Amino acid sequence: MAPTPERFAKIMRVLQKRQPTLTVLMDEVNKPHNLSAIVRTCDAVGVLEAHAVPPRGGKLAEFEGHTYEATSGSAHKWVRVNRHEDAISAVRALQGRGFQVLATHLSQRSVDYREPDYTRPTCVLLGAEKWGVSDAAAEAADANIVIPMFGMVQSLNVSVAAATILFEAQRQRLAAGMYAQPQLAPDALNALAFEWAYPDLAPAYRERGEAYPALDELGQFA
Repeated sequence: MAPTPERFAKIMRVLQKRQPTLTVLMDEVNKPHNLSAIVRTCDAVGVLEAHAVPPRGGKLAEFEGHTYEATSGSAHKWVRVNRHEDAISAVRALQGRGFQVLATHLSQRSVDYREPDYTRPTCVLLGAEKWGVSDAAAEAADANIVIPMFGMVQSLNVSVAAATILFEAQRQRLAAGMYAQPQLAPDALNALAFEWAYPDLAPAYRERGEAYPALDELGQFA
């Protein structure tokens, strides 16, 4: 079924503000409601795709479950989550793509989370609720960041910390005009527009190895 013109216009508005150079790496975040809340925040600030290492002894099956959908507001439909075997290899892969990796970790080299330049290609590394970012992953990261705390508790919930940091990234990027013009290449933007507008048709085109049909400004087949 074709989207309404209003629906397609919203899809295009959202894609034109997507930030392919801003992402998160969730390292063994094991509580489904936290994982899904982080993805919902990713969608809210324009993250194109996220990354995750499955919890120890588990899988990221929560992405398909009711708990995920209820908490994320179906954000999983709009933010692809790429799975990785371990945090170190994921960090290295992202750095190889030009991302600075900022680990939420208290160490001697930690800086206030507002100090880094988030207009650079940036990945925020978030650790599991129980054990946080490992020392090895934190060391592999380009920098360690912390959110100043002045209460009795030592840290925020991981999804709250993610939102705090990502909205600082959004603030810096808004000031730099990075939401004012599309960050996605035209071909990538048009491909995603088709996938979002026609989620039932897109898989068949991919299976056949065929290019997606061109769409007009109303989201109809051109």
